[in-house]
Amino acid sequence: MSRTVEERIADVRRLLDAAIAVHADRAQLAPAIGRSSGLTPEGVELGFASLETTATAAELRALVASAGHAGSVHVILSANVFVGALRAIALARAAAERVTVRPSPRDPVLARALVERAADPAITLTAVRDVGSVAGDEVHVYGREATIADVRSRARPGVVVRAHGPGMGVAVVSDGGDVEQAADALAADVVAFDQRGCLSPRVCFVRGGESAAAGFAAALHGRLLDWSRRVPRGSLTAEERAEQVRWRGTLAYAGRLWDAEHHAVGLATTPAAVPPAGRHVLVVPAPSREGLADAIGLLAPFIVAVGTDDPSGFAAPRHARLSALGRMQRPPLDGPVDRRGDPGVEKRASPVP
Repeated sequence: MSRTVEERIADVRRLLDAAIAVHADRAQLAPAIGRSSGLTPEGVELGFASLETTATAAELRALVASAGHAGSVHVILSANVFVGALRAIALARAAAERVTVRPSPRDPVLARALVERAADPAITLTAVRDVGSVAGDEVHVYGREATIADVRSRARPGVVVRAHGPGMGVAVVSDGGDVEQAADALAADVVAFDQRGCLSPRVCFVRGGESAAAGFAAALHGRLLDWSRRVPRGSLTAEERAEQVRWRGTLAYAGRLWDAEHHAVGLATTPAAVPPAGRHVLVVPAPSREGLADAIGLLAPFIVAVGTDDPSGFAAPRHARLSALGRMQRPPLDGPVDRRGDPGVEKRASPVP
């Protein structure tokens, strides 16, 4: 017998209660999360601030409505943002009466803690890596395009694969606001999770000419230096280090670069060189509303979130989550973080490393 909306909401609330317990126990979990994620202790603590522990009734109804219906869901988690496990499991549980969860082998700590504390017999952990052996209605996969393509190729006939692929955040700074305040708020969004999530801003459009953009880039560089003293950057993978070297070299040659040990801010006239994770931001001047709209339009298929100090000053993509600067990493628990739909139908290659 299918569950009512209220029953599905109750099942999600059980996960929120588990998240509250996990948050209370974060000091015990933090060392293992730091080892698996590469984040510093300060970075792990900052990440826990984005763990969803509350939601309004309206938000939970929206989440349930977005989840659809399935008899069973198999969830394949990524390692990019450790708190992302909560929303992924909540969406699967809202959709299905049976849920299996395969944590990322690189960052399994929070997913395991949530499932254990929820003590919901409908949710079980699994280490099965062969998606072809999964018998169920849906597979929810989080990760890179290569991971998603592999899951699609191996899933059993008839199994629906719902993919949550790579994306990024962008920021828009107005030409009449407080530059230092906007720079500090944007830095907070960049520092969280060392910029590995799809909500993390990679490109910032500054209304006005190149002089205004350069002034903001310098201010952002200063704020990121301040943040690095409070929340040092964690370790980077070999691939991330290589991407960092390539991007910094490109901007040093083709634009301007404010370089530091644990971050870099670049300035260029177009958003072509999207930076990698690891606290790297490209600042782009937007002299006109039309130019801003065109530039955002070029990136729209890849944008998950937009942060701004003036939401009335431009048109964000309809699917993008819109928030104030400094709040990009904390969207309401009202559905998937990524509202672009299934990235598997998108034929253009993602610019996000």
